[in-house]
Amino acid sequence: MSELPARLVPVPTPETAEFWAGCARGELLLQHCAACGHLQFHPRVLCTACGATTLGWQRASGRGTVESHTVVRRAITAAYTPQLPYALVLVRLDEGPRLMSTLAGCALEDARIGMPVVVAFEAWPEGVTMPVFRPAS
Repeated sequence: MSELPARLVPVPTPETAEFWAGCARGELLLQHCAACGHLQFHPRVLCTACGATTLGWQRASGRGTVESHTVVRRAITAAYTPQLPYALVLVRLDEGPRLMSTLAGCALEDARIGMPVVVAFEAWPEGVTMPVFRPAS
């Protein structure tokens, strides 16, 4: 029996390296603009609110609300077949930015818009730690 190919994994860039390092430590980090206070995700070189380059990092609460979701039943590559089916969620963090991730620890039929969730972290065998969301208790 042949081995499944590896999943697609993010490759840290200068803009994203601190985000991925935070995930490895179990921290969800958002970019914070020192000029205007704006929080943003995904990491960029400029503030999306004021255009400043004075970006640092702030730990997020990890709490949010599901804004949208879908159930993935067809894998994008064979590497993801063992995870099928899974819920893909768009989460609005309490701090404002939105993240797309998977929903863990919840039956697929229980996923719903408006569901409060909290971040958790999954260490992948490929050497990356991914943020996922679980229903908040």
